Amino acid sequence: MSTPNPTRVDAIDILRALTMVLMIFVNDLWSLENIPAWLEHVPSGVDGIGLSDVVFPAFLFIVGMSLPFAIDNRRKKGDTDRQLVGHVLLRSLALLTMGVFLVNGESIHAAATGMSRLLWSVLSCLSFILIWNLYPKSAPKALVMGLKTVGWLTLLTLAFLYRGGEDGHTRFETHWWGILGLIGWSYLAAALVTVFARNRIGILIAAWAGFALLSLITHADLLPDAANFIPGAIRNGTLVGLSLGGVVIATLFRYYRKKADNRQMTLLFLATAIVLIGLSMLTRPYWGLAKLGETPAWLFLCSAFTLLAFTLIYWIADVWGQSRWFDFIKPAGTDTLLCYLIPYFAYATTHFLGIHLPELLLTGGIGLLKSFLFALLCVWITRLLGKAGIRLKL
Repeated sequence: MSTPNPTRVDAIDILRALTMVLMIFVNDLWSLENIPAWLEHVPSGVDGIGLSDVVFPAFLFIVGMSLPFAIDNRRKKGDTDRQLVGHVLLRSLALLTMGVFLVNGESIHAAATGMSRLLWSVLSCLSFILIWNLYPKSAPKALVMGLKTVGWLTLLTLAFLYRGGEDGHTRFETHWWGILGLIGWSYLAAALVTVFARNRIGILIAAWAGFALLSLITHADLLPDAANFIPGAIRNGTLVGLSLGGVVIATLFRYYRKKADNRQMTLLFLATAIVLIGLSMLTRPYWGLAKLGETPAWLFLCSAFTLLAFTLIYWIADVWGQSRWFDFIKPAGTDTLLCYLIPYFAYATTHFLGIHLPELLLTGGIGLLKSFLFALLCVWITRLLGKAGIRLKL
């Protein structure tokens, strides 16, 4: 067995990369016909989940897994708790900003603004890159500041010009925050808990249990109206519970890794997954198993799935030293945000160039292969942009 790198866990990057590839893949399924129903999202109000319903919670779980490593690394560099909280707030604000801009594009009124959804998305994503790109230290400060300013001015202009809704009278607003926004809220709560828990596993487990309980209370309609001032993504308990589950597992992982006890750790993780599956089965009869409903059963089951996937990948990549098997998707795990934005540019490019794929490539198994290759193409583009100096860092 190879000796794990104490400062880097390949399995987390690989799991993040696989999740992002799956996210791009399932988000492209809208373009296909005659594909298995189990690959798609289950409709609202239906008890059950498809493959598309387990990708987002896996990503939230991985967000939590990265937190203990990231926060401790910043502490080693000298960051105080106040500086850590400031970093968490700024990063959350960035994710919320990106989420709300992309969400507004979903309901933009082209006639009222002279701007299509695709153009809105491209301008928004370009602004995100200008603002949050990891510029080389050698780049002139005036140039960097200028590019960031252009990005912010573009976003402000878009927000001012925005008109949406069926009648084109709706102004720029938060709507439901979008995927990136939901990640932002979940990250905010989980990161603050992680900062102040200081790796104390008892506190972290109690925090996870508290948000899992909050999910149960919310779905039982027992949460008082006085709590409505809390953002829904946090108040519901489910999304934060997913991320805090990742924090707990990463903290336990680090403990067993220092002891070099992979066997005991694996047994604990397998037992934890079984308990989570049991909790999902116990709660499903009351509120169903549903992503759109963010039900407790969905929280428990998807946490179990992600934990099992991480355990398997850890043995392959870190213990057996076969991380190179996943090198072809590595950029999706190390520059995940940029990879997530690439499809917006891809869809806009094919639309504005008038490129239409033949029906054969949009149907059944061949269509699924097309969507998978599209996801890999996005990873490849991310790799090329990274080499060109374009990498996003919040």
